[in-house]
Amino acid sequence: MISSLAELNSIKQQSLGKVILRQHVEVVKEGVSPKERMNLLVCAGTGCVASDSEKVIKNLKIVIKARGQADQVSVVKTGCFGFCEQGPIVKVEPDNVFYVRVGPKDAKEIVDEHIVKGNHVERLLYQDPYTKQLVHLQEEMNFYKKQMRVALRNCGLINPEDIYEYIAVGGYEALGQALTKMTRDQVIEEVKASGLRGRGGGGFPTGLKWEITRAQEGQVKYIICNADEGDPGAFMDRSILEGDPHSVLEAMAIGAYAIGASKGLIYIRAEYPLAIQRLNIALIQAREQGMLGKNLFGTDFSFDIDIKLGAGAFVCGEETALINSCEGKRGEPSNKPPYPAQEGYWGHPTCVNNVETFANIPAILTKGAQWFASMGTERSKGTKVFALAGKINNVGLVEVPMGLTMREVIYDIGGGIPHGKKFKAVQTGGPSGGVITEKDLDTPIEYDVLLEKGSMMGSGGMIVMDEDDNMVHIAKFYLEFTMNEACGKCVPGRIGTKRLFEMLDKITKGKGTMADLDAIKQLAYMVKEASLCGLCQTAPNPIISTMKHFWHEYVQLVQDAGHPQCKGSHEAKSSKV
Repeated sequence: MISSLAELNSIKQQSLGKVILRQHVEVVKEGVSPKERMNLLVCAGTGCVASDSEKVIKNLKIVIKARGQADQVSVVKTGCFGFCEQGPIVKVEPDNVFYVRVGPKDAKEIVDEHIVKGNHVERLLYQDPYTKQLVHLQEEMNFYKKQMRVALRNCGLINPEDIYEYIAVGGYEALGQALTKMTRDQVIEEVKASGLRGRGGGGFPTGLKWEITRAQEGQVKYIICNADEGDPGAFMDRSILEGDPHSVLEAMAIGAYAIGASKGLIYIRAEYPLAIQRLNIALIQAREQGMLGKNLFGTDFSFDIDIKLGAGAFVCGEETALINSCEGKRGEPSNKPPYPAQEGYWGHPTCVNNVETFANIPAILTKGAQWFASMGTERSKGTKVFALAGKINNVGLVEVPMGLTMREVIYDIGGGIPHGKKFKAVQTGGPSGGVITEKDLDTPIEYDVLLEKGSMMGSGGMIVMDEDDNMVHIAKFYLEFTMNEACGKCVPGRIGTKRLFEMLDKITKGKGTMADLDAIKQLAYMVKEASLCGLCQTAPNPIISTMKHFWHEYVQLVQDAGHPQCKGSHEAKSSKV
């Protein structure tokens, strides 16, 4: 049971031998020197597990034991390295050699060649698609060169199921510092000074949300982690919870201290079994070590966390719908005001932040607000995690400083479009966002700038499309998703989205008319303005965005249906959305 910062630091020193730090400098365990000690870090995120990384881990351990190397080599289960396109990944430390697309049958060769003989297994090294050169250093891969990992700082580095490894890299220092050296107001001011904005989509200043909740009257307050990640193609929050669950628990405790809460909830969809499993392990370990429970760090502050499982309703990503679901009610939004900070869970002031937002908090407190604020842009500080997917060479999880351009993410990090195809658009913000086209590829990634371009940051989904994608079908895909996920509480959301989908379906089936196109535009804005919650208010965004940039594709489908009236002046007039 850890009761002080001094005791935490002592455990940190004892735990250093279990972790290879990023600097690859100090490895001490049972008297084994750094040159003799090795670690094989194996990705065990959902994507790699689906590709048999658990079998890779098992086989590596078997071969290492058979070769008599068990005292010199450890096999470490980690979270996601981010480079999902190349998984499963095995990283050898301290050699800093990065093996990709490793299968269970490759374990023997890695041990025999690399561990025993000291040779690289060249066929498992990453090959640069442009230079065709083999690259064995992670930091020399284009995929990683422009990344800056803050929220993902421990993913791929530590075993997420071992609290001592988290402590070894500075875990729970921020909580100890907040509880023993800072007042509640000082914690809030530090978060405000960092410029951290909510990473769940809205971009509301995190410190301000904490301050508002703190200012509310009442002895009972709650803090909730929104882990109901539901955007198609999004897996940022899931990967953080799978790879570094203690960072979220620590941040929730810090936030609870700041706002005056003694109870926290993590609302996570039941479709994330691996994340739930690792969260439960982390909760048990945190309680055993005194990081959750009574009188944390010897203070009078007590705090604990429960997990609430969601049924996979996209609308429950909206904070009032989430709170209703936590209370056992139907997951549908409530009118605002009052806002959750004023009247939330069971009528008490409640602060809701998403996973990525929380993941930044410990680093902000230990390294300082100015450190965090030095990254990014004037209006968008820090970094942002994106799930890069779709028609892109390097599918994966990337974390970049705010202000990096879309072009840099898609081409420098993402490796461009497969098979020599031409880039067409990138959808940001999931089904609530819009498309960015070729002419705006040099747009910096910032909250306000993306809104100005007709898209949005969202939670971090980034789906790339190429020349073969028809944008009317893309809009229809997203609209069908939001139509099915709408809670049905308001008429614009319940009926409006269905009528929009019916008209899009009619057009894609070759039965549409120009009158349908005009009706779609008119109804899209009506649904946007009149819907109750953010889900349906933003549901028409893919339609509005694609009509603005790809009007000719809508018209072409009408032409193909045999309606020549769409030609000429009507086309030019209607193309302005």
